[in-house]
Formats: sequence, structure tokens, C-alpha cells
Amino acid sequence: MAGISLNIRWYAVIAGLSLPAWLLVVALACTARADEPAADAADAAWIDRFRRAAEALEWSDAIVRHDWRLQQRPGSDECRILDPQDRCVHEGSRDACLREFDALERAGRIPRVEGPAVIVLHGLGEGRASMRPLVDHLRKELEATVLSFGYASPRAGIDDHGRSLGSVIASLPHDSRIHFVGHSLGNLVVRRWMSMAGAADLARVHRMVMLGAPNQGSDLARMASKIWVLAALSNGAARDLVVDWPQVSRSLAVPACSFGIVAGGKGDGRGYSALLEGDDDAVVRVDETRLDGADDFLLVPVSHAAMMKNETVQRATVSFLKTGAFPKPRPDGPDPIPAGSR
Repeated sequence: MAGISLNIRWYAVIAGLSLPAWLLVVALACTARADEPAADAADAAWIDRFRRAAEALEWSDAIVRHDWRLQQRPGSDECRILDPQDRCVHEGSRDACLREFDALERAGRIPRVEGPAVIVLHGLGEGRASMRPLVDHLRKELEATVLSFGYASPRAGIDDHGRSLGSVIASLPHDSRIHFVGHSLGNLVVRRWMSMAGAADLARVHRMVMLGAPNQGSDLARMASKIWVLAALSNGAARDLVVDWPQVSRSLAVPACSFGIVAGGKGDGRGYSALLEGDDDAVVRVDETRLDGADDFLLVPVSHAAMMKNETVQRATVSFLKTGAFPKPRPDGPDPIPAGSR
């Protein structure tokens, strides 16, 4: 099993289609060496990472305090509390976990959130781990509490994820100023929450950075909708993009706060994918990221899955959160590509 890796796009497809597909992959991975000696440490570590990634797609955050979190399985009352190492320290009903979480806070084990909060959201078929490079960078560069919000994208739709985000926001101090950084589908979750939130909560939101956001839907999803097997098997938020986008798009608010958009592309009119028309990041077309009302727009030569690790994207995100604008293109470097380049 050593050396096995999952292409991130296949990972998203598997996660977006169905839990049985995940179980099949897990079964294949676990039986691949049934007739060989016990897996070595590297294999054990790979299995553990895979298990955690699969589990992340089953739970949505309800409360987040730094890297402590109370999570709920969508559609049930089943909850659990994870410590900063993602170890489950308590599980049970929502009420029981709320009581335990409160006890841990009062005992000083869970630090309180103070000052402005930056909420970071991953994309479809991803987990919080995909955002770790960007989260680590923001924590070094910003005087704010950076919270990574996880949601079970294949288990529930965008409506449910918007309500889960609302639960996390409601649990923060009411005087906390809020910023958002979303990748891909995470931006649609924020926009759905904004359409449901009250005026007082919306007034707390200061700035938002959108990375690779399918604000105008996704041509890849529209292609999938024409393949009946993919359309029939799509679950959760994947179904919202593949089958129900016309209805879903009408439920997404345009942010009233200052927001900037970072798109991935080559600036050559062709992009990274031969399947997509025009410039693209291999998953989302540049034109699909655009949204009227944006305060700034930046095109960076980076693929969809690599955005969080890209230094230009990281610097741009910090700049916008601090100043409301992206850095100007460097005269001595090839990136970022000036907005409007084709």
C-alpha cells in the first residue's frame, strides 16, 4: 500500500457521489495486502490519514474554539468533541456534548475566542486538512483568531452547511468582528448563510476572500449532470451543483461586506483543462468565479487544488483581509497575472 496516493479531483468525486463509494475504496485499501506481513509504520500512518479524511466528510462543526470543536453528524442528534489533535474526547447527544464542552471551557481546557475572527472554509469533498497551509500562514500574519470550519459536504446540502456555519457564528462572542476566507464550495456556504442571517450578524462581517469560487456555477458540474449515473448518484452539496444549481443559485446572497476574488488560471484563454472553455484552474473557469460587487479581482497561475499552498494566494489573502485590496502585480515577477488578462 506504500506509495498509494489519491488524486485530489478523484477524491472530490468519490466524496461527492456517495458514502458507499468511500467504503469501497476503504475496503480495497484494507484488503490490498491481506496476504502480506503487517503494514509498516508508513502504511499505518497512511491508513490513519485516510481514515481521518473519510471521517471529516461525515461530521459538521457546530462550535469551534481555536482547534477545539463540537461536531454533529448531519441529520442526527449524534455529536462529538474533538481536541486540537482531532482526537475524540467525548461523544453522545447534542445536549450532552454541549454540557461537556461548556465544562471544558469553564475548566480552562478550551481557550476562549477573543478579538476578530477569521473563518476559513474548505471545498467540496475536502476536509479541514486541505486548508491547513493557508490557516497556518494566516495565524502567523494576522492579529486575529483563525478558525477552520469543517462541514460534511457529501452528507448534506448547502442549506444545511449554511445553518451549521450559523451555529458556529452564533457561538462566538457577539462583539467579534468576522472575516471569511473560502475555497471553492466553501464560498457558496458563506453566501447561503448570508441569505439566512439577521442584520446584526451580517453587520459583524467585515471582509471576505473568495478562492476559486464557482459563483456562476460549474461547467464541470453541468457536464456531470448530463451523465445520468453521476447525476443519480450525486449526494449532498455535490447534488446542489450537479442537479439543483438553478434553484440553489437563487438562494445565495451577494456579500454586503467588502469582498475580493482570487481565480486560478494561465491568463492565456485556455487554462489548465482541455475540457473547459476559456481560462480555468482545472476545475473552475475564471469567468465562473466572477461576481458583481467585488471590490477586487486577482488572477494567479495556480491550479484549483494548489491554491492554499501557493505563496501568492497566501499573500493576497492577508493583504485583502488587512487592507481591502490585493497586492499590485510585481514588475519583476510573473505572478500574479493582472486582472483582465486573457
